[in-house]
Amino acid sequence: MVTVTINGRSVQVEEGLTILQAAEVAGVRIPSLCYMPPLNDVGACRVCCVEVEGEDRLVASCNTSVWDGMVVWTESPKALHARRTNVELMLARHNCNCPTCLRSGNCELQRTANDLGLIAETFEKELSPIKDDPTFPLQRAYDKCITCLRCVNVCDKVQGVGVWDLINSGPEARVDVRDHVSVTESDCVLCGQCITHCPVGCLTARDDTGVVEAAINDPDLVVLAQIAPAVRTSWHEGIGVDHDVATMGRMVATAKALGFDYVFDTDFSADVTIMEEGNELLHKLQHKDEYQWPMFTSCCPGWLRYAKAKAPDMVDRISTTKSPQQIFGALAKTYFAEKAGIDPKKLFLVSIMPCVAKKAEAHYESMRGENGDLDVDAVLTVREFDRMIRAHHIDVPALEERDFDDPMGVATGAGHIFGVTGGVMEAALRTAYSVVTGENPDPEALAALRARDGWRVGTFDLGGTPVRVGVAHGLVNAGKLLQAIRDGEEELDFVEVMACPGGCTGGGGNPIHDNEELAADRAGTLYALDEDAALRFSHENPQVIQCYDEFLGEPNSELAEKLLHTDHHAWTMPNEEPLPTYAEVPGDFRHEPATY
Repeated sequence: MVTVTINGRSVQVEEGLTILQAAEVAGVRIPSLCYMPPLNDVGACRVCCVEVEGEDRLVASCNTSVWDGMVVWTESPKALHARRTNVELMLARHNCNCPTCLRSGNCELQRTANDLGLIAETFEKELSPIKDDPTFPLQRAYDKCITCLRCVNVCDKVQGVGVWDLINSGPEARVDVRDHVSVTESDCVLCGQCITHCPVGCLTARDDTGVVEAAINDPDLVVLAQIAPAVRTSWHEGIGVDHDVATMGRMVATAKALGFDYVFDTDFSADVTIMEEGNELLHKLQHKDEYQWPMFTSCCPGWLRYAKAKAPDMVDRISTTKSPQQIFGALAKTYFAEKAGIDPKKLFLVSIMPCVAKKAEAHYESMRGENGDLDVDAVLTVREFDRMIRAHHIDVPALEERDFDDPMGVATGAGHIFGVTGGVMEAALRTAYSVVTGENPDPEALAALRARDGWRVGTFDLGGTPVRVGVAHGLVNAGKLLQAIRDGEEELDFVEVMACPGGCTGGGGNPIHDNEELAADRAGTLYALDEDAALRFSHENPQVIQCYDEFLGEPNSELAEKLLHTDHHAWTMPNEEPLPTYAEVPGDFRHEPATY
């Protein structure tokens, strides 16, 4: 322990801590715009600079270690003048259109400028003229970048994709896509982690609320909503409603209040995914010599984009089963349309997801029905869903709870845990065990795989057959596991990969809380729903059973293969041939959407 004096207050802290960390212990707030522990302590923004007695120059508190007897002044005239000047220089290169910015009210630059009392812009504006493709799911406003390098670090150190980089140096330094290509030409997996870690509104997801509002207001369309598992863990965060009030019933009621004609649970199609993927795994295990191993899950579009860009040798090992989003879309435009007596062309399906990559997945050419229409017409992130709720001034606590609509509104605990890392693996093996043995396993049998390590492996007893399984979340971790498989260090049969840390509960479409990682807390909600569920096994979902009895026949049937499975080579990443095209936003938002 060392003794440090901060603003006249003496405090004992562990040796090796930074001034910024010591100040937090002392209850002193030092503003910073680039600091992102433990990934980014480069002192790029210089907003956290403080004065240390005995030092001629100000030091960045985020990467300067304390020593015994250090005396620090965080608000001295010298430190305050430098802080104000640094923020004023940022504002000179930042488009301050705050009222129309998606991060207004939740922007660290805005907060810091307000705290410093900056009421006028001092320096002449020098805004970047660079514009990106407005149809791409990830949007970057170059004229808002403050060169904090957070996106660079999270993309490199957490996701291992390396899309962003610091280009040039000195006054010409700026963040841009590595290798001087556009983001649409890069290996971007659309995980959205750069969005959730950007302190300002530089990085956002494409806003599709206008498309959804247009559909809701079109009297000729019947608009359906499907709500993903992880949404129920985070949707309240962006509208200021307590977690206990934001029940699933009120979430459904809120969607109805927005004008959706039907509201369904994507957890239903998660159960269907398990029926298909679990049986696909069993078939491959029975004919093991005919396949490459391991078999990977296919639910996460960010992982699929990563595999195609960074690990093409693994693509043919990925399950052909579509994601729950796309399975729901295929069934909505066929099974539901038939049961409800609605022309599929009059159905407009909106997915509400904690994910940016889902916007791209919905527009792949392989995700269209026989009539040429998309199975999923539009995708909203949780942030967009919350913006619609605020725009319509819906009083969520005052709403009476409502149930999901039938016949695709019942889900099991297995479907709920799809939103957390390891959940898909756990749900699939619950059903696979039942198929093999005729009995249900202990639903907690795979609880050990819930450990929060970046990647972990284990063995599951599948009715006398040991099955080696693996789970990875965060694409750097996925890359390490893939290399272990290539090197023969791990021999696995079944692997789940989620692009985002923590799985969908840490998805890049969730509400943003600066420097707070809430995936683990949100995951607790899904595990609690699983534990409290009357049904915890996908194969026991009565509406899933009904869907197979009345429509699909059986898992992996000819019709199921046609509707619920896909070819991962039917769409391309920019590093593949031919290059994808990014169309202009079409006038007919329904039948000719942009493709990715």
